[in-house]
Amino acid sequence: MTFKTDERSIRLYNLYNHLAFKLALYVAVWSFLFLAVFEKPAVPGAALPYWATMIIEACILIFFLSRFIHNVLFSEPASFWKDPKNIVVIVTIILVAIDMVGYIIWVNVTSPAVAAKAVRWSRPLRPLFLINFPEGRQLRKAFRNILRTLPDVVHILALFLASIAIFALLALKLMQNRSLVYPDGRPYFNNYFECVWDLYVLVTTANSPDVMMPAYNKNNWFATFFFVYIVVNVYIFMNIVLASVYNNYRRHLKNEVIKTVYLKRRLLARVFDLLKVWQRDTYVVTRQTWHSLMEIAAPHWGPTRRDVLFYVLDDTADNAIRRKDFLKVADLLNVELAEEKEEPTALENWCPRCYLAPPSEVIKSIVRHRFFHYTFDFLILLNAFIVGFNLEEAEWGFLTAFTVEILLRVYTFGPKKYFTTFWDVFDFCVVMPAVIGTIIETSLGDDYGRVKLIDFLMVIRVLKLVRLIGSIKRFQIVLTTIVNIGPSIATYGAVIFVFFYIYAVIGMELFSGLINYYGYDTKNETEMFCGDQRLKGSEFLQKRYCGNNFNSIAHSFVILFELLVVNQWHVMSSGFVLVTNKAARLYFISFHMICVVILLNILTAFILEVFILEYSLSQTELESTIEARIKDMGLGLGQNPGENPKTVKQDKHVLVDNMEEVEMSGSSPTAATSGDSCDVTAGAVGKQQDQGLRFRLKRSSRKRVETLLEYMFEGEIGPAEEGQDEEVITAGPAARTNTSSEMAA
Repeated sequence: MTFKTDERSIRLYNLYNHLAFKLALYVAVWSFLFLAVFEKPAVPGAALPYWATMIIEACILIFFLSRFIHNVLFSEPASFWKDPKNIVVIVTIILVAIDMVGYIIWVNVTSPAVAAKAVRWSRPLRPLFLINFPEGRQLRKAFRNILRTLPDVVHILALFLASIAIFALLALKLMQNRSLVYPDGRPYFNNYFECVWDLYVLVTTANSPDVMMPAYNKNNWFATFFFVYIVVNVYIFMNIVLASVYNNYRRHLKNEVIKTVYLKRRLLARVFDLLKVWQRDTYVVTRQTWHSLMEIAAPHWGPTRRDVLFYVLDDTADNAIRRKDFLKVADLLNVELAEEKEEPTALENWCPRCYLAPPSEVIKSIVRHRFFHYTFDFLILLNAFIVGFNLEEAEWGFLTAFTVEILLRVYTFGPKKYFTTFWDVFDFCVVMPAVIGTIIETSLGDDYGRVKLIDFLMVIRVLKLVRLIGSIKRFQIVLTTIVNIGPSIATYGAVIFVFFYIYAVIGMELFSGLINYYGYDTKNETEMFCGDQRLKGSEFLQKRYCGNNFNSIAHSFVILFELLVVNQWHVMSSGFVLVTNKAARLYFISFHMICVVILLNILTAFILEVFILEYSLSQTELESTIEARIKDMGLGLGQNPGENPKTVKQDKHVLVDNMEEVEMSGSSPTAATSGDSCDVTAGAVGKQQDQGLRFRLKRSSRKRVETLLEYMFEGEIGPAEEGQDEEVITAGPAARTNTSSEMAA
């Protein structure tokens, strides 16, 4: 997309992207989705009159329309109306408005009996706003790639379904005339469509071995049929479907990532051309220009941090950035650096004589020692043993020990450092509520409260076991990896949420009120059998599944999650078939095909790939270069500017704890090649900037989705390739091209 560049349009653009308006949009979109909580059929106790939800919905639609018009005002019309997401937004607004007017007329003009059957057919369209507003870029990319994948896997799915159909025909001919029945009296394989249904369910293993037993009990040789069917369709075809779905999805994902990377590099090349000066027989960006650029792009960064990044890009050590290095700017900005000032603790400032006295130094050295850490790890294990044997007398001793540990660590490291370490904060949040509860209980002297407090302390002590994760290196690596890939997983979780919402709303329109939970001991005839006599004697009722219904958005999400897990999904669907007809199976089959066979397979394979990538990749080349430059400039933790990095100490700041100091390894090859030049720059930086400011890489920072995807495909993208020019890059002077992340949308 291209934007107008006149002064008014630029002001409108900046206003559109203001944080307050973006937050307002997020609130509006999620409020729009959660209107289903209050609309008929509402969550029990949350129902609102239809006119109240209509007013809220109308206000949200007006906000969406104003946001849309605002976007139109600063966008080039030709480019704006060619963008499918804008068309989807305006069409959806119109359709929802039509539905609202139609529903109001239906409810107010028709008789009460007819009005009770009024349907809000536009509600399944609500997630389209979540996807198609510009702020839903990552979700939109995921959907776009899924839609591109479907045509490539249709033939595999068709072959898979054809295999089921052929085996169903074989089963029908083998079993039809043998007068077999299921244990509940239903006919066994005497109808072709029932055969297809039972064998489709068998692919999910939900009815295995139940579906085989009538035939197997008749003749053991029938097991051969089911053995061959399961091998072919479960172990071969389902894995082929998984491989085909993810391979094609990955191919489309790679193409989009490469396109985004090339676009980003072309835009950076344009920026370089605007900033470049001729120096030493080549075009470069000078240090002064770099600082001016960063003051605009990252105004919250200090001069020292800008210098650190400048010298990372200054690969030739001539105090300037060349074109090939400037193309790394966007990647560099995605690397998270933590700024820390090495300063005295609050206790040292308040009473330095006491804090630095020999007894105090002994206490601090004990707390810093690794065996102090090991001692409390042992206490946590002992704590678990005692909890398992319900030895309540030991509760107070462990609580006292853990409280003393917190006080000693706060004293040694200072409150500021203590409360910025994840596991220290976790300890504090686990132990301090127990301490407060103990004080309150003791002051009140309530015996009943004491029993409750003991239970609470038991829970607290069990939670302390989680602290051991921070003590075992292998656990640290796994947990850090999970945190890093969290945003990527969240994107695909949002995709599944969208389909859940759509199916939940459709399910409420189709099945709400048909199955109800009244308890299983009721004597009221209208409430027996989940409120419907047709469920009498059914497996659905026998398993007490009446609570699995579509009577509210909350109930719908629960049953859809149960369907996603697959266990007993055929039993749940059978209940709705009994109270409607067999066409209801199409709803459940389509949900299984879309959410389990396609989406869940994509999510599973994606998690495997990014986890292996992040788990095996400790640092990228760029991160290694940044760390080496920080050390060379003497700006690492524990260093002084210009200090030899081989002789300094640095805290191991990972997700777990930053309590022990270890010797830093020797300089990396990158540092060795540029050490001389960095000594000069480090001295300059040290004189000009705050001496106490130090930097470190955030080892456990959650990576942006774009960054992780680029890591995934970086081996397939040349370091300096910019791809082919596109029309959007060569837009005329009357148009302004937005940023790389916006363009990628």
